[in-house]
Amino acid sequence: MGTLGRALVLNASYQPLCVVPVRRALVLALKGKADVLHTNGQVFRSEALEIRAPSVVRLNYYVKVPYRARASLSRRAVLVRDNFECQYCGRTAENVDHVIPRSRGGGHTWDNVVAACRPCNSRKENRLAADIGMHLRRLPRQPHESVWIVVAVERVDPLWEQYLKLPRALKPA
Repeated sequence: MGTLGRALVLNASYQPLCVVPVRRALVLALKGKADVLHTNGQVFRSEALEIRAPSVVRLNYYVKVPYRARASLSRRAVLVRDNFECQYCGRTAENVDHVIPRSRGGGHTWDNVVAACRPCNSRKENRLAADIGMHLRRLPRQPHESVWIVVAVERVDPLWEQYLKLPRALKPA
């Protein structure tokens, strides 16, 4: 299964529900529980059957989804939201920084955490950016609700984009 990848599962309303192994998506389709909307180009063959591996499937019935909190605040989620770019200088980011340091009352919240490169993070230390002449390129905010899928998978299939409604910064290159 390693090379087959994953498939996006959509509710009957086209709302993204989860990402599953391709084999699971194929079983949903074979049992008539889901329709294949897009395939990934690979083919499953048996003596009597040939089926293209699904990349996106849509359930044939509506699944009531309990309230789902937005993406959990994590280092990876902040880096994904900020497109792995330092929000102070634009270089590749590998750290996160609290805009208002926690020691100065800043919270560990989406609107107070940004991606930062090591040099900017070290330069800012425990101070406010404006105090040392640094400025944010973009104000931090809670990410789009679909960011959890980008955080959960290593690579987002371009065929998924139309269903995830990702902001431009999170779309695959």
